[in-house]
Amino acid sequence: MNTPSALPSDPNRRTVETHTADQTIELGRTIGRRLNQRLVLFLYGNLGSGKTAFAQGLARGLGVPDSIAITSPTYTLVNEYPGRLPFCHVDLYRLSKPVDPDEIGLIEIFDQPGIVAVEWPERLHPSDHPPRRLDLFFSPTGDNSRSIRIIAYGLDLADLLKDNPI
Repeated sequence: MNTPSALPSDPNRRTVETHTADQTIELGRTIGRRLNQRLVLFLYGNLGSGKTAFAQGLARGLGVPDSIAITSPTYTLVNEYPGRLPFCHVDLYRLSKPVDPDEIGLIEIFDQPGIVAVEWPERLHPSDHPPRRLDLFFSPTGDNSRSIRIIAYGLDLADLLKDNPI
């Protein structure tokens, strides 16, 4: 995988290329290892674009034990996992849009200590987006390769991706 490179106009935007599911997982793990305080990550992309693979790596980087399976919460809406920081994996795919985050307890989840990864965040109204977050846009570029555009809001993206080994 190529080393992430900043767009010249904005240091808080990067695009990372992965060529295998393992590299997508490793990107999540790398970011998870560097997180040390509450943060919401919005994961955008079609079915099969790598969102859940990234979330699996994120969970491992946050210290969720290998003995715990990380699965997409498509039917349960939210899966919670113990780790160095608590990890909530949210999947809004099955909800009609727009969804009221208060009705489903999402605002409370956003305010809890820990890390929250939300698949299908486009089901939320933009006014419900936390001001401090990462938006990740997953785009397949081949059978196993992905282009992942990362945009940071209210934090320094360079700290999360510096010296990225992938």
